[in-house]
Amino acid sequence: MRRALRMPNGSMTRRRRRAVCLVATTAAVLALQACGPRAASTGDGSAGDPERGRRLIEQYQCGRCHVVPGVAAARGRLAVPLAAMGVRSYIAGRIPNRQDTLTQWIVDPPSLVPGTAMPRLGVSPEEAHHMAAYLGSLR
Repeated sequence: MRRALRMPNGSMTRRRRRAVCLVATTAAVLALQACGPRAASTGDGSAGDPERGRRLIEQYQCGRCHVVPGVAAARGRLAVPLAAMGVRSYIAGRIPNRQDTLTQWIVDPPSLVPGTAMPRLGVSPEEAHHMAAYLGSLR
């Protein structure tokens, strides 16, 4: 059996250092990919229609409070801008940003964050699903 893993002075061989570096790099890349944006899906196989979601965001006048890229007249300054929602980690600073939770947030914000300033707007779960798909596409 070969025991050339360490040199007599305690340092690793060049081959061992390369192997350790390769494993560490691979682990880092995989970890970063897991943290990246996920495809917008609720688990039922449908990702929603981002274009329909954009039109619904206009219809419900989300731009009265929010700046929403790609939505005409969405220049509100009362609430946070919704740019780059697709790469944010959290909704309202505390809810994991996934399409299912974003959909629930759009339908009934106080159910997730009691006392929030964001009101219920009467958006159906189906409509919210499409709105979440649009917001998730914003990078």
